[in-house]
Amino acid sequence: MSNPAANTVKKPVSVKKVILRVLLYFVVLDVCVITLYPYFAMLCTALKNRVEIFSGNTILPVTALWSNFIEIWSRAPMARYLLNSVLIAGGSTIIAMLCGIPAAYALARMKFKGQTAFLGFVIVSQMFAPVVLLIGIYQVMQVLGLTDSILGLVFINAAFNQAFTIWLLRGTFMGISAEMEQAATIDGCNRVQAMMRVLLPVAAPGIVTTLIFIFINAWNEYTVALCLISTDTLKPLTVGINTFNGYNMIEWQYLFAASIFAIIPVVILFMCIEKNLVSGLASGGVKG
Repeated sequence: MSNPAANTVKKPVSVKKVILRVLLYFVVLDVCVITLYPYFAMLCTALKNRVEIFSGNTILPVTALWSNFIEIWSRAPMARYLLNSVLIAGGSTIIAMLCGIPAAYALARMKFKGQTAFLGFVIVSQMFAPVVLLIGIYQVMQVLGLTDSILGLVFINAAFNQAFTIWLLRGTFMGISAEMEQAATIDGCNRVQAMMRVLLPVAAPGIVTTLIFIFINAWNEYTVALCLISTDTLKPLTVGINTFNGYNMIEWQYLFAASIFAIIPVVILFMCIEKNLVSGLASGGVKG
């Protein structure tokens, strides 16, 4: 009796496939190097002293000064800047999600007059950069008495991220069968209960992805915060690190050390939601 395993002959790998795979690895390696090099240069500069930075002999520090990461906390209120950024990014994310989820649900599940026009307005609103609307934003915040407050930045960041929230979550909800909610209503749930108990758990990857992008956008916002906040203790981290950018001299080692602290929370968030990121983006683009 013949053995099927013995009769199995491995097909030789073609030279073309090997070359293509090597080229693919080479391209991926180049992309990684190009992407990570600025962060590597930032870290190396943060570990240098002032003389070594301006000498420009080598990118690597001769002697790594890890004390630079400690000194920035005494030279500027870094803890306060970090807390302000967390409050602004976290508050704007919560508001954008609380307003965006019902709006996206209505656009995905309901039919009403002006729906197409509203969707067009949502898309058009994404075309305006904050710097274009800066004068109007400042006047509105001045009337509301929010020109020098964290609450004002929370509302502004939530507003700028609202269109992105609605658009991505609408695609996520439309990618989920409506029959699941209909089954829940048959079991006695109303529309809100069906959304909370059935739709939102299934749409969790898309919701998490949307949430993380809103948080990152609010965390990295700079222009509006620079124009609206004048009190030093109310500045977010992106604006506060300008403390090391003086009139006569830029303290690059402290500036880059503070910038690394600003990057760490975003990296941690990406590590936490990496598994949901790809599925969330795919679900949000099912039906746009």
